[in-house]
Amino acid sequence: MPYPKVILAGICALIATVGMARFAYTPLLPAMRSQAGLSVLDGGLLATWNYCGYLCGTLIASWVHELHVKARLYRAALVLACLTTLGMGLTRDVTLWGVLRFLSGMSSTAGLLLASGLILNWLIETRRPPVLGLHFAGMGIGIVATGLGVRLTQDWLGWDAQWKLFGVLSLFLIVPAWRWMPEPRRPAGAARAAPAGRTSLWLWLLNGAYCCAGVGYVVLATFIVDIAAQLPVFGGSATLVWVAVGLAAIPSAFVWDRIAMLWGSIVALMLAFGLQILSIGLLMTGSAAASLIAALCYGGTFVGIVNLTLSLAGRLAPGNPARAMARMTIGYSLAQIVTPALAGYLAEGSTSYGAILPPAAAAMAVGVALLAAILLLRRG
Repeated sequence: MPYPKVILAGICALIATVGMARFAYTPLLPAMRSQAGLSVLDGGLLATWNYCGYLCGTLIASWVHELHVKARLYRAALVLACLTTLGMGLTRDVTLWGVLRFLSGMSSTAGLLLASGLILNWLIETRRPPVLGLHFAGMGIGIVATGLGVRLTQDWLGWDAQWKLFGVLSLFLIVPAWRWMPEPRRPAGAARAAPAGRTSLWLWLLNGAYCCAGVGYVVLATFIVDIAAQLPVFGGSATLVWVAVGLAAIPSAFVWDRIAMLWGSIVALMLAFGLQILSIGLLMTGSAAASLIAALCYGGTFVGIVNLTLSLAGRLAPGNPARAMARMTIGYSLAQIVTPALAGYLAEGSTSYGAILPPAAAAMAVGVALLAAILLLRRG
């Protein structure tokens, strides 16, 4: 299979399973609140159900050893992503929305974990550089697609029709995602175990840092558009903030790959964490210009953090990179489950989102400290 087709398969998978099935919820949240009566608390709980599904999918991916089985799960998840995206526009029942968000969370592992692992395995087998920057550009493209899609159709389509539109678009995207994803050439055994001693310790620290990243990531991924919508200057154009996130995210994984080559993955991660803390701080100002800069900082870092962490985990287990990536993602997923619901409660009690931003920044700061500890261990 030619390299461009393999990368395009992964990009299309990410757009369908993450950009639309998962991230369309963010720009559509204000419309669902105003048109369907969704509360801030229920909005946070629906995000929690989505991340519960992602954790479930992550656990399944970590339990499955055989790459050929992962390839079949990948294709099943592509179909599930389309169905759940369509389904969101067919009901107003919050319970059914919760079920659909859970299933869409499961399907998002197709792009983030299964496709990433299958592509990394193919890169290793074909002796190409094991980097995933181009693949992860699909996350940014998906964000731009949903943000622009909502902005361009909001005057003549309701929230339900917009969900259906994204579902139909997903049907077209899964065709190349299905056809061009290469089958594994050989069965894979268990992923190689991490070396004992200091290396094992810094892997635990990396897991902890990635968990902290999950807190900062999910607060902004869930609420950044709704936060911007509360600023009068944006009017009905708050989804442009989400477009800014996506535009910054498209090249970010590629850029962070280059930074990691120059300074190392851990230093690159520390820089990305720092910029994400800055983005949270800018949102606290309540300024429209600061919100746009925050969106650019956030979009320019969260994909890079995922890319750098998962690529590092996959390179440590070349026999079965998807399984290693899944294990690294469990803590990240747990953070995403607890945080939206807690954030919803805090925001509901304070009538604004101001109460949820400082804890998110503090969690990211703890992540920086854990990454600094890794550097000390490696240099000691």
